[in-house]
Amino acid sequence: MEEQSNPGRRGVLAAGAALVALARPALAQPAWPAGRPIEIIVGFAPGGGTDVMLRALALFMSAELQGANFVINNRPGAGGETAYAAIQAARPDGYTIGGLNTPGYLSVPVERRVRYDRTKIRAIARLVDDPTAFVVHRDSPYQSLSDLVADARRRPGAISVGSSGVGTDDHLGLTLFQAATGTEFIHVPYAGAGLVKNAVLSRTIDVAGLNLGEIGMLGQEKPALRPLAGMGEHRWDMMPDVPTFREAGIDVLMTSERGIGAPRGIPDEIALRLQEAIARIVATPEWAEKARQLELPMAYLPGAEWEAAMPAQEARYRRIWEKTPWQQ
Repeated sequence: MEEQSNPGRRGVLAAGAALVALARPALAQPAWPAGRPIEIIVGFAPGGGTDVMLRALALFMSAELQGANFVINNRPGAGGETAYAAIQAARPDGYTIGGLNTPGYLSVPVERRVRYDRTKIRAIARLVDDPTAFVVHRDSPYQSLSDLVADARRRPGAISVGSSGVGTDDHLGLTLFQAATGTEFIHVPYAGAGLVKNAVLSRTIDVAGLNLGEIGMLGQEKPALRPLAGMGEHRWDMMPDVPTFREAGIDVLMTSERGIGAPRGIPDEIALRLQEAIARIVATPEWAEKARQLELPMAYLPGAEWEAAMPAQEARYRRIWEKTPWQQ
């Protein structure tokens, strides 16, 4: 009855309700992934396997997640530590994700204190498991691992091997190789595989530690680089003529896993959308063709499965460190 006797008050209330209704759309935040670009942090310089893979994935993700705009931010340094620290420190709202690479992601904390904590980073998905390899210029005198070992024994500490940084798969592979063969090489770390590749092309280094998928030799009549052998358990089906280290009698296994991670506090809904989008992409013929062009050894795993395998990997790197430290 009070409302009937106070029409002015009813008018004020109605006007206020209208103003609130008008204000709501302006105050509401756009649903992810709309609103602003999604940054992908890459821990290595442009041109390496991680950078190439994530740039290709960004294009597919933009198409798969309507309204998403992915941008690459290269932050090389310290074997990926610079990028992992940035991922950890980012706001967990789905607008900052980044590349994760093992073994570096797991092995660098074994050798020294780092600025990131794996418990604060969440794996979203693994895409690639790429065998490490020793690669030489096509005009190199080394035609096999046996040639390399023989020369290294004649000239200890005289042959240079480049890697993507201390604690990376290339470096650990070199460490295991030296221990298995009783040889000594000059380790030359770079900030990414692209730089390692340029160094061996220019003959600044004698041997490049690269992954098979980073060489860029498929489909070329006379490729500039030549892999001596790969460190996978088996020969890669896209390079069936490249033997494994084990086939040469050298028991060295090492690969590089590459995938996506995010700050641990990212909402489950967004993490799942990212993971499912990646799963759909890698199942398409279009991605299969792109992976073939980019020479990506695909090995998709959901984030939880990838994380579940990491403790065993880390334990292996600790055993390597205790027996043959890769950094003095």
